[in-house]
Amino acid sequence: VQLVESGGGLVQPGGSLRLSCVGSGDFWNRYSIGWFRQGAGQREFVACISATGSETLAADSVKDRFTISRDNAENTVYLQMDNLKAEDTANYYCGSALGWDPPPFKFADYDSWGQGTHVSVSS
Repeated sequence: VQLVESGGGLVQPGGSLRLSCVGSGDFWNRYSIGWFRQGAGQREFVACISATGSETLAADSVKDRFTISRDNAENTVYLQMDNLKAEDTANYYCGSALGWDPPPFKFADYDSWGQGTHVSVSS
C-alpha cells in the first residue's frame, strides 16, 4: 500500500485541522491505518483505525480532541484535530498495518508509511 498525507499547515492554538491519508493498491480495505507524529523526539502513536472502520484507538493525549475515521470507497483515512495545542506541533505520518488483535499502536506494527505532513500550532 502506498500512502500520501495532506492537510497540514499553520493554525492557532484552539484551532482545527483535518489530515487526510490516501492509499493506493488493491488491498486497501484489508489494512488498519494509523497516525503517528514526530517532533523533536521519536515517532509517537496518535490514533489508529481498523480495516472496516468499526474500531479505533487513540492516545490518551489526544483522545478527547482528535477523531480518526475512514472512507474505504475513497481509500482515505482522516484525522480530525480539534482544540489544537502547541505541543501538537509535529510532522504527522500515516502508516498501514495488517491485523487488529491487538490494535497496532507500536511503530513496529507498520509496514508502509507516507511522506508526512507538517502541523504547526502557534499564535
